[in-house]
Amino acid sequence: MGEDLEKPLLQLLPKNSLYPNCPGCSCAHLRSPNAPIPVKELVIIALLVVCNTLPIASLYPFLYFMVEDMKIAKSQEDIGFYVGFLGSAFMVGRCMTSVIWGFLADKYGRKPIIIIGILSVIIFGTGFGFSTNFWVGLLMRFLLGSFNGILGTTKAYASEICNEKHQALGISVVGTCWGLGLIIGPAMGGYLSQPAIKYPDLFPKGSLYDMFPYLLPSVCTSVFAVAVLIASFQLPETLHMHNKSLEEPKEEQPEMLSGGDDGFGHNKKTSLLSNWALMASIAVYCFWSLQDIAYTEIYSLWCVSPADEGGLGLTTTDVGQLLAASGFGMLVFQLSFFPVVVNTVGPILTTRCAALLSIPLLAVLPFYPQMHGTTLWVVLCLSSVVRFILSVTTLTASFLLVNNSVPQARRGVANGLSMSFGSFFKAVGPAGGGAIFSWAQSRHGATILPGNDLVFFFLGCVSFITALLSFEPFLPASTDHPFIEEF
Repeated sequence: MGEDLEKPLLQLLPKNSLYPNCPGCSCAHLRSPNAPIPVKELVIIALLVVCNTLPIASLYPFLYFMVEDMKIAKSQEDIGFYVGFLGSAFMVGRCMTSVIWGFLADKYGRKPIIIIGILSVIIFGTGFGFSTNFWVGLLMRFLLGSFNGILGTTKAYASEICNEKHQALGISVVGTCWGLGLIIGPAMGGYLSQPAIKYPDLFPKGSLYDMFPYLLPSVCTSVFAVAVLIASFQLPETLHMHNKSLEEPKEEQPEMLSGGDDGFGHNKKTSLLSNWALMASIAVYCFWSLQDIAYTEIYSLWCVSPADEGGLGLTTTDVGQLLAASGFGMLVFQLSFFPVVVNTVGPILTTRCAALLSIPLLAVLPFYPQMHGTTLWVVLCLSSVVRFILSVTTLTASFLLVNNSVPQARRGVANGLSMSFGSFFKAVGPAGGGAIFSWAQSRHGATILPGNDLVFFFLGCVSFITALLSFEPFLPASTDHPFIEEF
């Protein structure tokens, strides 16, 4: 029996237990021990994650200037404060609804939730591009987050179309494309914002994109989302929908957090909130999410800030080029080396080492303004590549920890729960990061942690906390391996 428990669940089920009208059973072959890599499904997942990330990340290069144009800030020092709230609105909305979307994904299937999320990107993302008023922009970002359940559902889906051998690869696609979106998004925002100023021959004064200078990145994201929407209909549904269990009729529907049926007729009365392994894994994910989103916003603000305020004085196009140059190294590492690393040392040690290695990178950033020309660009590009590799590695490994904490039928709600908590931290990140950045600009003459030293010190502290949470007894060693289904 001990050896049986190590076999994939579907290998142990008798053939007559695979229901012909169940979508989950119809794609059970994807998880068989000898199944090949599900290339088509992983490509569509990659497109989904990028589609989800673009509206989050594309606004960072121009958000400073957008808030300035909205004329809500009374002084230049206050702009970072309002930037933080506008950046946080998406995460506040997602925090409030992710558990609900996860519950619905476990009850009605993964595909409907994915499709609704893509539609929200098209509708509310475009609406944000038309925003010239701060409060309208804030509302569009909040609604975009509220109706977007793509990422949590996709993380569950990626683990359900891969056998145990390819689990790390499936999850690494999610993490890689999240990081890729964090690079493509800012590059798109940097190149395509204010097109009437940058490309006057294509977008003359008085044109639509002159009246709405931040619309073009949103329109491009929406066009991409339409293509992803069409492709998503090709995905097979992975949720098991049986009219009865393997032994007796199913009488209970899954509950949102406190148990319910596991999808195979086995009633789980233990609340997810009392699942220590899951909650510890979520804590690791949340603290790194806080660090990652705060860094993403602060890094862009720091790059475009004037040199006399401790910034680099770059343009939005410069920031876009810098972040775009970082993508190739991260992409190669995640797809080629991450599965090998995590299969060799496990997701716990991977998370811990990546978080710790990010601290010295943060410590040297305040010295960059002392460099100029080619030297500055070489150092910026190299450090940006390494930083993105470490960031996405930590995120991807934390995705594995969450999935390893629960059985398949609970992954929708579990990932929804992680997205809700994570979104709260990601909401705090831009708002807190923007406030700290504004505060730092007023203390350049301080003796201890002057100017931007203070900002990167706080980011380093959060990285250290993330690494600390990966140790036992807080994070159980069981999360290093996939959850063993009980029968």
